[in-house]
Amino acid sequence: GSSSLFFTTSYLSLNAYGFGFTKNPDHNTPEIGKYKAILEKTNSYYVGDTNQFEVYLTFDAGYDNGELPKILDILDEKNVKASFFLTGDFIKRFPELTIRMAHEGHTICNHTYSHADITKISKEELQVELTKLEEAYHNLTGMYMVKYFRPPEGSFDEKSLSNVNELGYKTVFWSSAYCDWNTNGQKSVEYTKEVYLNNLHKGAILLMHSVSSSNREALPGIIDEVLNQGFTFKTVTSL
Repeated sequence: GSSSLFFTTSYLSLNAYGFGFTKNPDHNTPEIGKYKAILEKTNSYYVGDTNQFEVYLTFDAGYDNGELPKILDILDEKNVKASFFLTGDFIKRFPELTIRMAHEGHTICNHTYSHADITKISKEELQVELTKLEEAYHNLTGMYMVKYFRPPEGSFDEKSLSNVNELGYKTVFWSSAYCDWNTNGQKSVEYTKEVYLNNLHKGAILLMHSVSSSNREALPGIIDEVLNQGFTFKTVTSL
């Protein structure tokens, strides 16, 4: 129901959180409780401007299973720009897709080079993770990656987000998501649309995974309905 909490947990660090939110009915901003203070202190976002009819479509891409080219086709056809959070492995294994995303005007963001748990590494190791990814991206595309970051698995604590912020990056969480990454347990198109549209709110940051067939199938309808309701799609550089 409307009060279900989505989170992932990191069991190894006692102070580490897995990002989660509590849905609000009637298209209100979801609640994040004690996380709010931490996010505000560290230049981190889980929503955009909650007074504006704006939506942020974001994808985490750790690998490709054939869905991403189709997702890019849909975005191109609908003239919507999204934000993609990539890893080093993705850039290495899927150079053509990386170049295509960049050339089609999407915003390419940092998800660490090796999908690292930022709560378990030092600030120096974090810097290596972030710059190594930027260099791989620049070497491939000739373009520069923007300084926006999403923690792998949503794992964070105040110290790690402070480290990210001190290294000059903004962290982007999300206000709308479900377990879409499980390719063996894909939901129906109806369910997928419902998840994103029933909780649509001003400034919503939608998290999708680029390997999800149900997201890909539901995406055209979600985009149309978001636009019908008077929203504009923005990329994370507007945060």
